[in-house]
Amino acid sequence: MRVFLTGANGWIGSVVARELMAAGHSVVGLVRSEEKGAALLAAGGTVVVGGLGDLDVLRRGAADADGIIHTAFGLDISRIGELAAEDSAAIETFGEVFAGSTRPIVVTDGFLHLTGEKALETDRPEVMPAFPRASQQTAFALADRGIHANVVRNPRSVHGQGETHGFVPMLAGIAREKGFSAYVGDGANLWPAVHRLDAARVYRLALERGARGEAYHAVAEEGVPYREIAEAIGRQLGLPTRSLTPEEAEAHFGPLATWVANNGPASNAWTKKVLGWSPEQLGIVADIERPDYSC
Repeated sequence: MRVFLTGANGWIGSVVARELMAAGHSVVGLVRSEEKGAALLAAGGTVVVGGLGDLDVLRRGAADADGIIHTAFGLDISRIGELAAEDSAAIETFGEVFAGSTRPIVVTDGFLHLTGEKALETDRPEVMPAFPRASQQTAFALADRGIHANVVRNPRSVHGQGETHGFVPMLAGIAREKGFSAYVGDGANLWPAVHRLDAARVYRLALERGARGEAYHAVAEEGVPYREIAEAIGRQLGLPTRSLTPEEAEAHFGPLATWVANNGPASNAWTKKVLGWSPEQLGIVADIERPDYSC
């Protein structure tokens, strides 16, 4: 397949590109500059320069593609309303180009709608007003119109060596600043996690499956007790680990306090069954504790 891949130089998109090419697909990657596309070019991919707001660029990239994988999303959460609108418009544009065909679109989202119950692939959450990203809702709306759009949901920790902007490095930064790694209460609340190389295989398999209106969970570990993650960060940094009360956690973690304390397991059973996917990489605790893991 000729695959149009947004976010082709990103934390997830870059390994999706490698996974696709290793399986014999060709990749046309959307990046924001020629410099950011250098690694994809060196690996044998094709680079298209542009952003999600460049709808004409997206149309041209989609028109020549046999499938689309959409991993791009802005990092400046202070602009979440603007970023969400841009993202939805991009997905709608892909749907317009692919309408009337069976060409697949795979869209990225996560697990923001945390209730404490295990999230299932059959869940269809509504958009949260406080965080109005609507990637999956837009994709499911396309599927309702007969377009072969699907969703890959990533857990809060997509880990791996060299991670710089995810939860693990943010939590490690707080631990360095405060002098200890912390958890809330007994730390038994569950975090789902996946190594980014395992996640990349879910994207490829979802694209190749080509169904519509399905959600796949790129979740290797359905729920790791957060205390184990905090202790692994502490060991990697040579710092003690400490329990905090909910009130102390607010001051310690700032905006991350809710996520640190939240219980949010996510299922992977259906994804494993229908895609024939089985995680192969290290779990998050073992990964953080690797000597060459950069926290």
